[in-house]
Amino acid sequence: MSGHPYSKLTPDAVLDALESAGVRGDGRLLGLNSYENRVYQVYVEDADPATGDGAPSPIVVAKFYRPARWTDAQILEEHAFALELAEREIPVVAPLLLGGKTLHESGGFRFAVYPRRGGRMPELDNPDTLEWIGRFIGRIHAVGGMKPFVDRPTLDIASFGVESRDWLLEHGAIPGDLLAAWKSVVDLALDGVRRCYDRAGEVRAIRLHGDCHSGNILWTDAGPHFVDLDDARMGPAMQDLWMLISGDRAAMTRALSDALAGYEDFCEFDRRELALVEALRTLRLIHYSAWLARRWDDPAFPAAFPWFNTQRYWQDRILELREQVALMDEPPLGPL
Repeated sequence: MSGHPYSKLTPDAVLDALESAGVRGDGRLLGLNSYENRVYQVYVEDADPATGDGAPSPIVVAKFYRPARWTDAQILEEHAFALELAEREIPVVAPLLLGGKTLHESGGFRFAVYPRRGGRMPELDNPDTLEWIGRFIGRIHAVGGMKPFVDRPTLDIASFGVESRDWLLEHGAIPGDLLAAWKSVVDLALDGVRRCYDRAGEVRAIRLHGDCHSGNILWTDAGPHFVDLDDARMGPAMQDLWMLISGDRAAMTRALSDALAGYEDFCEFDRRELALVEALRTLRLIHYSAWLARRWDDPAFPAAFPWFNTQRYWQDRILELREQVALMDEPPLGPL
């Protein structure tokens, strides 16, 4: 347990790293709810809250990247996208430029520093809220479609579905008595995903937020702002929209209509991508199981996800994927 790289990321190591980037903490750190990376709210000494030139505010957020997950080029491409959006006054929380750069290194860890931006989770059952969020996602996608990522990956069936399935099988993650049932249903699910993509046809891949669920959208009286572009990648526009909708078919149709009412003020939406809603949900479910299994040597994961890797967990996943197989054979949502 103590051999995991993050075991070396002590409070002193965090403060030393920040000081190396010109940010002097006053000793107060608050670990934030992040597992893929380590993220801390840091109180800063002698900060000028009025500065707008990249100087730290009284509180900043320091993000320490998981070792070996992304290359420097991939992280910098994420930062450049966030800065590009912020420069166009799209409310995305972008990294601070400190000492002429956004990516820093200390003690074997790469990290970035962000301004602290508060907020609450949005009320996704409110049509006005969904339309407002949709407008900003439309603006993000209008910029995201201007040029591609060069270094960051693409969300596709191979990377999210097939590779995740194969890793779980190769590493013996599935209980033996459930292995045949899980393998059968995951293969059926991936076939369903392929059929959905075939129905959609050649959809355009653009730069995305990539993980646009309600926890990464903070709401204030001034509206939403978007955080955590760590999963930014190329993919279909629907990837940043489907996580806003839930419930039965009628509820999802209404919610998607509300979001698209705002979205299409700034960016045209290809209706063929409606065929991808359940396919993208299925890929995320398969990928999520593999993500948890791949991270199980990190002590934070067994503590935070004690229900993972139990018999009940895999039984529930089998049932969940069976439901997805049926849903993917239904007609796409619409008309909108």
